[in-house]
Amino acid sequence: MNRHTLLSIVAITAIGLTTLAGSAVGQETGEHKLFAPQDIVWGPAPSSLPQGAQAAVLYGDPGKEGLFALRLKVPKGYHIAPHTHPKPEIVTVLSGAARLGMGTTDDHDKAQVLPAGSFFAMAARSVHSFFADDATIIQLNSSGPWGINYINPKDDPRPKM
Repeated sequence: MNRHTLLSIVAITAIGLTTLAGSAVGQETGEHKLFAPQDIVWGPAPSSLPQGAQAAVLYGDPGKEGLFALRLKVPKGYHIAPHTHPKPEIVTVLSGAARLGMGTTDDHDKAQVLPAGSFFAMAARSVHSFFADDATIIQLNSSGPWGINYINPKDDPRPKM
């Protein structure tokens, strides 16, 4: 199976799972959210991400069960080393330019270029890396609780106990 077919299957599966989860969670929460771009409040990104990113939670709570929408704003040159997430993620590149690397190889030049308007869906536990070629904003939609697990523990920016 080639990479394009595999990514198509992952995207269709993730969209199906999100649609099913969305109907159940939407009925439970009854939340209605509306944001104009200038009303979005940016703050520090989770400590599990490298320094330099800003985050804005638009819907839900990434730390709890249920759907959420999170925007990340990252500077040019930002990089997240190979990692996985416990649940599927659906991501849209809203502005800037990013690259998505698949697998444990952390190679900017081999990563797929994703200009503004690009979309990708990742299955749970898919190993990938992220690079920002420009100042970039992405929107990440998933189901919480959200987490990130670095393949190489030395890449994890969280304080070591």
